[in-house]
Formats: sequence, structure tokens, C-alpha cells
Amino acid sequence: MQELIDSALRGSGVVLEEVVVTPAGRRRVVKVVVDRELTSEGDITQTQSSLSLDEIAEATRTLSDALDESDVLGEQPYTLEVTSPGVSRPLTAPGHFRRNVGRLVELTPRDGERVTGRITRASVDDLTLTIPAVKKNPARDESFAYAAIDHADVQVEFSRKDDAETDLDPTAADADASTDKEN
Repeated sequence: MQELIDSALRGSGVVLEEVVVTPAGRRRVVKVVVDRELTSEGDITQTQSSLSLDEIAEATRTLSDALDESDVLGEQPYTLEVTSPGVSRPLTAPGHFRRNVGRLVELTPRDGERVTGRITRASVDDLTLTIPAVKKNPARDESFAYAAIDHADVQVEFSRKDDAETDLDPTAADADASTDKEN
């Protein structure tokens, strides 16, 4: 089934991450996890955009047609669910890290202490985390080979400190203040 799905998605900019078939009464649920295809073979230093709902919908139509035209699932009815990986998915492959450049991650090296930092560069072999300043320790960049990482997860951020900007134009505030003085 993976070959059929890979073939159906080829050229769409979407790649198969995982397929799981589970029984659900008289039906089966075919859950297909897809993600954006990485086009760069070198270092990635820019955030990769997530799949849009339109891209997921197009992948669903493509996979539904491919599965219906094949006999890979036999005659038994099935429900197709196509989704992108959630933020709770552990990062286990180089592509996972490469798709999450710019995001805050917590990782545990095989022979070291757990660290939290922002992925600022990811290559096919390793990544660089920018670890923020803590107490007397200054901020620093640290590189990790994927083979030396025991566990890694993306951390959910509701707002980033460096993204917090006011919507007020300072010149507009001055203009309002001067208008108030005139009245």
C-alpha cells in the first residue's frame, strides 16, 4: 500500500510519512500522515511552511482515487483519513528536524543533559540549536548529530517573545496625544 500511496503523491509536493490501517467494526480506517516535501538537499535555515487545508484536501482526493482504482484494500469498505503530523509527533528523522527549523524543541542527547532551544539550522546529518541565556549562562549555539539524539519534541509556543509587537504606530500615538492637547 505504501508504494501505491507514494506513487499517487509523487510530484504533488506532499510525501507519505506514515500509513496505519485499523479495523473499525465492518470497516477499516486507513490513516495516512503526509507532510510537505523537502526540496533542499543542503542546510535549511528558514522555517518550512506547514501543509494547508487545501493541500490536505487535494492529497485526500488523490489518495481516495488511487485506492478506489486499486484492489490493495480488497472489497471491504474503508474510511480514509489524511492528516499532517501534529506538533506532538516526536522528531525521529532528519526530515522532521528540517521541517521544524525556527521552532522551539526539547531534545535529549544520548550522552548529555536535556536541552531546550530553537532550531536555527538543519542539514541531512545534524542540526544547530540556539539555546537561550539562563541565569549566568549566555545564549549559545550548539550542534547535535541526529545519531546522537535520544529523543526530541517540538514545544508548543502560544506567542514568541521576539514576535510580540504592538499594533500601534508610534507616530499615530503622538498625533493622538497632540490632538488631545488641542481640544
